[in-house]
Amino acid sequence: MAEQAEIRNAWTEIAPEYDEFVTPSNIAIAERALRQVDLRPEMRMLDVAAGSGALSLPAARAGAAVLATDISPAMVDRLEARARREGLSNLKARVMDGHDLELEDDTFDIAGSQFGVMLFPDLKRGLSEMTRVTRPGGRVLLVTMGPPSEIEFLGFFIEAVRSVVPDFTGLPMDPPPLPFQVSDPERLREELADAGLTDIHVETTNHRLEFESGTQMWDWVTASNPIGAEMVADLTAEQKAAAQTALADSLSERSGGSGPAVLNNVVNIGVGTK
Repeated sequence: MAEQAEIRNAWTEIAPEYDEFVTPSNIAIAERALRQVDLRPEMRMLDVAAGSGALSLPAARAGAAVLATDISPAMVDRLEARARREGLSNLKARVMDGHDLELEDDTFDIAGSQFGVMLFPDLKRGLSEMTRVTRPGGRVLLVTMGPPSEIEFLGFFIEAVRSVVPDFTGLPMDPPPLPFQVSDPERLREELADAGLTDIHVETTNHRLEFESGTQMWDWVTASNPIGAEMVADLTAEQKAAAQTALADSLSERSGGSGPAVLNNVVNIGVGTK
């Protein structure tokens, strides 16, 4: 329980920035993922570890009856605010730990999670819970990050900090941090199979992110996950400012000095049938 409280508090702390910077950037990949499960109006869909709604919002816009769950009350509040602004009465949200869903068996046509269950300390349990609440014949959907070496935003960020702090270590990789525990498509396929799912399909695709400035990208990375903020917590204000300037230079080089810089990031979209 202490670990879950720590996780809840960490996500609650970054919820305002996550909602502002990250959620809008993740909607396009969610729309692609939802096409993989043939989402249709009137279907019942569950979104686990929903954040402030990058997967839930496009599902509700498509006419599905969506229940979004997240361990952080602040994330749920922001998701509900987004639903109200759009008049999405078919999107409901509840505070809930995805390791132990307070929901009946065989309830949903689709249970999905985008960049959520991939972070769980007990991913197997999270997938098992998603499968339990999905009806027979329904689909389970996971969207996960690909290998760290194929995540350009991470490489740009770490190199910018290293240009200021040469001994900056970045992310520890032995073992890989939780966001990358199913970055290998075959590992993701195995986890879906271990959850009892069949007709499994894993697509590797590109998550295209656009950044207008070094400051914007800094805010995005440090709000995207508690790990992002932790990586640079010990930097001074001067070091952070210098790293943002280095990021701006790298982004300008990528864009040719005109318009936003486009960074490409490999993601996996895994689907299985109960």
